Amino acid sequence: MKDLPPINKQALDQERDEILQQLEDWLDLPMLVLSFGWLALFIIELIFGLTPLLDLLGVTIWIIFILDFGVKFFLASHKVRYLKQNWLITLSLIIPALRTLRIVRVLRALQSARAVRGLQLLRVMTRTNRGMRALAASINRRGFAYVVALTAIVTLIGAAGMYAFERDLANSGLPDYGTALWWTAMIITTMGSDYFPRTPEGRVLCFFLALYAFAVFGYVTATLATFFVDRDAEDPEAEVAGARAIADLQAEIAALRAEIQTLVHQDSNPEA
Repeated sequence: MKDLPPINKQALDQERDEILQQLEDWLDLPMLVLSFGWLALFIIELIFGLTPLLDLLGVTIWIIFILDFGVKFFLASHKVRYLKQNWLITLSLIIPALRTLRIVRVLRALQSARAVRGLQLLRVMTRTNRGMRALAASINRRGFAYVVALTAIVTLIGAAGMYAFERDLANSGLPDYGTALWWTAMIITTMGSDYFPRTPEGRVLCFFLALYAFAVFGYVTATLATFFVDRDAEDPEAEVAGARAIADLQAEIAALRAEIQTLVHQDSNPEA
């Protein structure tokens, strides 16, 4: 590869990028379905735990994701840049290996509950990122529908994570998933709740949920403001100038400019 002339290497890199793009287009729909399925399995695991059959299904999907990522990484012409752009996906594929190697069980045997919860928090973050990517692929235009669907995913995963972190505490305020879902919905709507997380992982997750809630609140506020401004713009009697009024004004300015040019031309040629 290093002995190739620069022109040939550039052409080869371009060809590899084209093949990579074609492969991503072909695998877009299957990977999309598997991503949502993997996300659903993760929520079920946090709430109820997985049966052997569901666990096998999750491992199968994980292996498919590894093969998909490996092929795409092999085809990528700039591998370091590809890893930087997909570092969260890389992390989401590495973490399940800890379960496969029984490292989580070893930590539990050593009574390292905080390490286990830390891994769960990391899994919540990485799985949410995969859900965001899958949603972005299914909804091309990242408009209001994308934000609504993403908020639903964040709420479901956030509630599952909070329930997993807080349920084993004495006098926990989140004794079941329904309560955790209601609590997370209150956080997302910025209304808050009387219960505050008591585990460090729960507090970190609550912090990120609150950040997301404020971001969504700002987006919804801007969307509503744009909607009402557009409605006022369509009304000719509104204070906001509409597109039609601006077009009429531009036409009048153009007509006045033409008249001025005509008068100037007549003054410069009085005999005409």
